[in-house]
Amino acid sequence: MKPITYIRYTVLLTLVFLVAACEQPTDKKAELEKLKKEQAELSTKIAGLEKEVAAAGGDSTVRTKDVDVQELQPQLFNHYVQTQGHVEAEDNIMVSAQAMGVVTQVYVKEGQSVSKGQALAQIDNSLIQRNIEGMKSQLELATSVYERQKNLWDQKIGTEVQFLQAKTSKESLEKQLAGLQEQNDMMRIKSPINGTVDQVNVKIGENISPGQPAARVVNTSDLKIVAAISESFITNVKKGDKVEVTIPELKKDIKGTVTFVGKTIDLMSRSFAVEVKLPSHENLRPNMSAVIKIIYRTEQAAIVVPVNLVQDVKGEKIVYIAEAAGKNVVARKKVVEVLGVFNNGAQVNGLKTGDKVITVGYQSLNDGEFVKL
Repeated sequence: MKPITYIRYTVLLTLVFLVAACEQPTDKKAELEKLKKEQAELSTKIAGLEKEVAAAGGDSTVRTKDVDVQELQPQLFNHYVQTQGHVEAEDNIMVSAQAMGVVTQVYVKEGQSVSKGQALAQIDNSLIQRNIEGMKSQLELATSVYERQKNLWDQKIGTEVQFLQAKTSKESLEKQLAGLQEQNDMMRIKSPINGTVDQVNVKIGENISPGQPAARVVNTSDLKIVAAISESFITNVKKGDKVEVTIPELKKDIKGTVTFVGKTIDLMSRSFAVEVKLPSHENLRPNMSAVIKIIYRTEQAAIVVPVNLVQDVKGEKIVYIAEAAGKNVVARKKVVEVLGVFNNGAQVNGLKTGDKVITVGYQSLNDGEFVKL
């Protein structure tokens, strides 16, 4: 009996090893791919059955994902370009001397209001004044001689040469006096505009020469914003466009319009200049920084979605909307065209009024997936 039992035991043990060897996977990678394929097939079948159940009248056992939606309505939408600029005065003038000499009087102080033609400072003109007085005396004599000669000539007394000499002498002295008076006027440094004295650069006793800056006068009632815009907007921005101006220091928003659009492109910055005229304001100052939004197109009835809802998938811009499917609701992928992005809103083509765009829970959705509002 023992030999037979031993043989049976040996045969049984051999069979166990053979079975175990046969059960070991020969290619784990192939088996993994097979299982993945089976899983994908099962997922597809499950999704199909869920849709069939929903189409047949719904089922509370269908798995759904909670989402929030926003119903789309046409709205006003502005296309604009935003940039930084600074405040400039239309009249911001550094007044210079026109003659050489020593400053004898300074009539203004910084912060003082002045009118056009008002004297800011006086250069020593004593020599010119003496010459003017002497010239006036000579002119009085020449005028008297001329009048007498004219009276005689009118009565046909005397010669024509005497009359012409007297007339010429008088006119020559008048021109000389006018020249001296013009020189005397140049000895006064005058304001060319109405405004405020922002800077005084001369002192009494200081020697000054032509072209040397004497004072700065600014007209703060006539201000503008100067800014640079990228050349990519050269065909969009035009004179008359509406502008929203923000002055950070004043915490104030101002409405304006584009009053100037440059015709040349700066080679270094690849930009062109624009100007926006500002209304008068007591706290506005030249060189203040400003942020401007130039509105170059306005859509009265645009379809707009929050820009964060637009996803970029395989080169397409998509959003998800919620649609009814029987008694259930499913997510539908919509390919859209983005026409502009402004103030965190995106104007799009591809959606219509009444569409319910999914605003919460859209990140991991699939087309046709069941959702719950």
